[in-house]
Amino acid sequence: MDVFSFSAAFIAFFSVVGPPKVLLAFAGLAQIHPVGQLRTIALISSGAAVIVGLITGITAPWLLDLFHISTPALQLAGGFIFFLYAVGLVLGLHLGSDSPDQDAPDLVSGVRELLMPYVVSPLAMTAVLVEAAARDSFSWRSTVVGAYVSVIALDLVCVLLLARLLHRTHHTTIELLGRLLGLLLAAVGVDLVLDGLYDLGVPGLGERHEALSGGSWPGADPAPDRP
Repeated sequence: MDVFSFSAAFIAFFSVVGPPKVLLAFAGLAQIHPVGQLRTIALISSGAAVIVGLITGITAPWLLDLFHISTPALQLAGGFIFFLYAVGLVLGLHLGSDSPDQDAPDLVSGVRELLMPYVVSPLAMTAVLVEAAARDSFSWRSTVVGAYVSVIALDLVCVLLLARLLHRTHHTTIELLGRLLGLLLAAVGVDLVLDGLYDLGVPGLGERHEALSGGSWPGADPAPDRP
């Protein structure tokens, strides 16, 4: 395993599904779930995230071929979905799941709340597919999956260590941070859409792409020059 490639992939996944984003999602659950239950939810959802990422990363080339999906199309779809989710955060809306029953919170409702932002995060899954399909090599796909699993493990450790602090965080603070994060994530979604448009050859995006280092994700191979 190439250390530099692993580090680049790790940074890519840390930016899209690292503790700064995941802890906020768990902080919302911590307001209605006891600490012990929150830790159990973290273990279950992290395990599910690892399984989804493992299957997606290893089978990325075949998945894209099976559904006849190009990388630019994947970037556009992931960017749009993530943008909608981020707008929901800004407006205080909960997309992708039903609001949990605050009178009787349980494990199922907790894990369901984490499906969109954590277990099957559109941006994270897009990153896994794009990175894994960047090179036709099983060793590279295993490197991508290893980096993704490492970030999920880091998320889990942070949640387990900070569970009590998250439980005591005021709801207003979480709401404020959530809307701020939503604004930043909306910009990330737009940027991903622009990357997809550039890869499709849409004119006028060359200067923007040249101003960025590398490709669509940190560590990705630079896209070929466009005329």
